[in-house]
Amino acid sequence: MMIPRRTALLGLAASWTLGRSSLAFADSSGGPDDPRLVVVILRGALDGLAAVTPYGDPDLVAYRRALVLPEPGQEGGLLDLGGFYGLHPSLATLHGLYGEGQMLPIHAVAGHYRSRSHFEAQDYLESGADERLDSGWLNRAVSVLQGKANRPDGYGLAMGLTVPLLLRGAARVGSYAPAGSQHPDADLYSQILALNAHDPMTGPAFRNALKARGFSEASRMDMGATPAPEKSRKPDAFTRLSMAAGQMLATPHGPRIAALEIGGWDTHAGQLGRLGSPLAQLDRGIGALRQGLGESWKRTVILAMTEFGRTVRINGTGGTDHGTGTVAFLAGGAVAGGKVGGTWPGLRSSQLFENRDLAPTTDLRAVAAGVLCDHLHLPSRAVATVFPGPAVDPMKGLIVPV
Repeated sequence: MMIPRRTALLGLAASWTLGRSSLAFADSSGGPDDPRLVVVILRGALDGLAAVTPYGDPDLVAYRRALVLPEPGQEGGLLDLGGFYGLHPSLATLHGLYGEGQMLPIHAVAGHYRSRSHFEAQDYLESGADERLDSGWLNRAVSVLQGKANRPDGYGLAMGLTVPLLLRGAARVGSYAPAGSQHPDADLYSQILALNAHDPMTGPAFRNALKARGFSEASRMDMGATPAPEKSRKPDAFTRLSMAAGQMLATPHGPRIAALEIGGWDTHAGQLGRLGSPLAQLDRGIGALRQGLGESWKRTVILAMTEFGRTVRINGTGGTDHGTGTVAFLAGGAVAGGKVGGTWPGLRSSQLFENRDLAPTTDLRAVAAGVLCDHLHLPSRAVATVFPGPAVDPMKGLIVPV
């Protein structure tokens, strides 16, 4: 892949190759023992109650009986997380990491804002401030960390066709997208088809177009169709990017911070059949990161976060609407996992936020700040620079002591 002129103008030099693609990046004085951080943005608002289900809460079924999967040990059931919570069965890799003490879900988290607009909430999530900024908190962290490590370029890396707000700002970062990444995933085509299925004009047009592109009848008619066997499935874009990110972060003098994103979480309708696909992509991507990182996995933290949660009550179309509290995931060899973090607020009507949402009990910025301080050794005084506004108290105990 040719490096665009825009990337060259960032002052990035030197390069290495991944398959047929290459990435321009700066030479630096870092070493293989540097800690790594990967932040994954789950765009669209993940339903934390479905991803990490509190099946032990007696009020859960009353709100969303049609969405609750069988309890652990039953066919198609949740993957147990200690007797109260269960992990969605599409997250088998994350469940394995949990068993190894390398995955920590944190429940009832939320950003510091209360917007229910995807666009506003994602801006606040990525800027990390009480007002919408044109720079992201991860870029500001890179500014501190690469100066500390005497690395003028090349500390941060955006994976994909664009640099998210999370990594925009004064600090120079690299960007990488593999050849062919401009093509949408099959799941996006399926979602477009589902939205137009009952339209007499666009419905047949989309079905015929997908047929012409070689999509099977099952994939065109049922978004919840059984996926192809693992051996025959072509890796999706997120998995490919995750593998590439892992390989780059593992390079002795390569980047140390990367940002990825994955969509498909806005489950207003048909959630039971739709949510498994993006969860499985996230699961495969984290597995690919581990594989690509190799020995560097033990020095890595992955933070997966979303802009807000979804309503506790199911809506009339078998989905959930924009909510508040949700779940964040920490994974990696440097994570003190094997438990569920956060404070559970309960699901009684009096305990819900605005009588509709899971009440937030943990500020997502505190989770991120804890990782920056304890894992990347960001000076405590620099947290105010990364997260401007009211003081953010870093959440401790997330990282395995060195």
